Amino acid sequence: MRSSERAPAGTAPAGRADPGADALGLLRLLRDERRLETAYDTVAALLARHEVGDDPVALRRVGRLLSGADPDRVLARHPGTPVLTVAVTGQSTVAPVLDPLTAELARHGILLRPVLGDHGAWVSELTCADERFGGVRPDLTLCLLDAGTVFGRVPEVWRPDDVARACAEILDLVRRVTAGRAERAAGPVVLNTLPLPATWSRRLVDLRSRARLGAVWREFNASLLRMSEEIPGVSVIDLDPLLIEGGPLNDARLAHHTGAQLGAGLLAGYAREVAHLARALRGMTRKCLVLDLDHTLWDGVLAEDGPDAIAAAGTGRGEAFGAFQRVAAQLGAQGVLLAVSSRNDPDEVRRVLRGHPDMRLREADFAHIAAGWGPKEEALREIADRLGVGTDALVFADDSAAECARVRAALPEVAVVRLDDEPSLHPEKLLADGWFDQPSLTEEDRARGAGYRAEARRGRLRAAAATAEEYLADLDTTVDLGPPRPHEYARIAQLTQRTNRFNLTGVRLTEAEVATAARGADGTRLLVARTADRFGEHGLVGAVLTRRTGPLLEVVNVWLSCRVLARGIERACLVDVLARAREAGCREVRADFTETRKNAAARTFYLELGFTERRSDAACASYRHDLATIPTTPAHIRMTANTAGKNAHGSWLPRRFSATAP
Repeated sequence: MRSSERAPAGTAPAGRADPGADALGLLRLLRDERRLETAYDTVAALLARHEVGDDPVALRRVGRLLSGADPDRVLARHPGTPVLTVAVTGQSTVAPVLDPLTAELARHGILLRPVLGDHGAWVSELTCADERFGGVRPDLTLCLLDAGTVFGRVPEVWRPDDVARACAEILDLVRRVTAGRAERAAGPVVLNTLPLPATWSRRLVDLRSRARLGAVWREFNASLLRMSEEIPGVSVIDLDPLLIEGGPLNDARLAHHTGAQLGAGLLAGYAREVAHLARALRGMTRKCLVLDLDHTLWDGVLAEDGPDAIAAAGTGRGEAFGAFQRVAAQLGAQGVLLAVSSRNDPDEVRRVLRGHPDMRLREADFAHIAAGWGPKEEALREIADRLGVGTDALVFADDSAAECARVRAALPEVAVVRLDDEPSLHPEKLLADGWFDQPSLTEEDRARGAGYRAEARRGRLRAAAATAEEYLADLDTTVDLGPPRPHEYARIAQLTQRTNRFNLTGVRLTEAEVATAARGADGTRLLVARTADRFGEHGLVGAVLTRRTGPLLEVVNVWLSCRVLARGIERACLVDVLARAREAGCREVRADFTETRKNAAARTFYLELGFTERRSDAACASYRHDLATIPTTPAHIRMTANTAGKNAHGSWLPRRFSATAP
């Protein structure tokens, strides 16, 4: 942070002395004036501006205030607001999770519609035939378990072996319940590990038995954690790290008198983890970490101190900056794009990143470096444009309170992380909000950095080409459209959840729903697009979901990664679908378009392929194609042969259906 941007010594930056106080006051005013629903679209920015996320107590109070907002009235005022219907069930009293969950979702612009299950009825509620809580089908189900889930099955006088048997029974029950939900594509469910209260382990008076109980309990929790790998649609939150941060496990008085076996601090941490998952399911996972340099990646100010005086090693303070660089490198190795926004001379910045001995991060680790003397909000726009993402895909980390405030005001959609003046706290501040969290990681994610370096080479080819047509022809793009393979289900689910600009109905699928669609029941067919060009493979970048009834084929949805937009790939895929539909005996193809906050540019897609409009309003449109004339595949794209999964008629589409179309 430059000296002109620092708060006076011994003082806290504005709004930091009592985090959330101003936000709470404003929210109370809105509630008292009955304007909470009207102003709901300002809540996320309000909470970010006052950094309420730093204070769990303030967040619970925020959630209590916001829970008074009527979701239907909010949606009537702000119809584009993302809504998440969350069912909460469990072993004991779980209602206290709703306040922090309401606040955590509100911080990310998501409106919670909660559905609370009955006390202790988690088995029946997760296995009921219609998968409903109070007549509402949830988008996400939370099943909060605690030690009583196990100890309720042991004798009054027990030994560690009794606990081992009870753990095995619970594991079998949970596995059967969640596997059954996955088979029915009932939607994602969140489980949790079960902390072991000291009041149970201390009932064993010999240390050997206590050790045996600890081993049994850890093996039980390890088996729970592995369920996220074994069963589609299951996520498991590990409560042990949250206990360390938020402790204690519970308040013994509340546990006895109200049945609240999990404490307020622990539930606040749990709610934050659930919000990270909800963000991913709503396609709101961030893609790029934009880092300041001075007093962020290194100690010192390059323009004032010179390259020899900056440090990220060699001293206690310098080593803290080096540790932060290693955290950023770890994120980059998992597909998070790294970029720089710095007020420094660009040539000096590159020299430091190329050759300074303290640097763990090098120039090649960054997808783009925006160094110069202009406003940082302009640098962020430049980074988003170069990477082909929206500014709402960015996380901006800077130690300057002034810069952070300016970016929040100019680009409220950017996630801003105001780093502490103490560099050893940088990792904690950056990781607290899990901006890049997602249900699973694919090999495509890990290769994303290399993919963007290849994109830089494509950019040079584009700049050298005389026309767009010449550039596309020189790319030599191939598209393989065919059935998915089982190991690709996680990647397909991630594609549907993270794709916004070319998601034609806004629909997102879980991994379990992808698996169901891939099985092809009831005329459904899921196809995926894998592409490559002269610079390398893009991998799995698109998907088309169709459903056939008699002579009618319905295009349920089309998704295409923004990385490969404007290359004709989406057209090539739909042309192939239309051609195969006609070959399979279809007489008509129908498709719908539902406008979201980000896909408006794709509204004319079906019309450009020869579809005609059946009906339309401001947000939705329905189209049909009579298959009389099939459009052509773009000349610069080669469709490659893929025989896996074809039926006996050489088609991706099932041939025998009921003879009557709807």
